[in-house]
Amino acid sequence: MNNLYILILHNNKKVTKKIGKLGDFIFLPGYYLYIGSAKKNLDKRIERHIRKEKKLHWHIDYLTTDFYMIKVVAFSNVVFSECELAQSIKEEFDLIEPIKGFGASDCRCNTHLFLKTESRKP
Repeated sequence: MNNLYILILHNNKKVTKKIGKLGDFIFLPGYYLYIGSAKKNLDKRIERHIRKEKKLHWHIDYLTTDFYMIKVVAFSNVVFSECELAQSIKEEFDLIEPIKGFGASDCRCNTHLFLKTESRKP
C-alpha cells in the first residue's frame, strides 16, 4: 500500500531556477501538479511541503518555497504507485512535461511534475 499526494502549485511569472543537481530550468507561468509519495507520515511530508522555510532536499522543495500552494490532495493506503498516478495524469489531461527527471530520480518515469499553462485552453 502506498501513501501518495498531489501538490497543486501556481507560478505567476517566467522564472529560471537552479534545481539541485538537475541544473537550471525555466518555469513558465501556470499551474503545476506534482505527484509524490511518503512511505510513512504522510501528514508530516505534506506539512513540510507547505512550509516556506526548509532545507532544500527534494526537487519539489525548490518550487514550494516560491510558488503559491493552491491545494494538496492526499491518498492513503492505495494500491497504485506514484509512477502509475503520474502516468495516468499524463494520459488523462492536456498537460506539458516541463522537466525530464523532475521528482523522478529514483524511478523510471520521465517526470512527476506537470504544467498547465494559463494560455492553453482546457
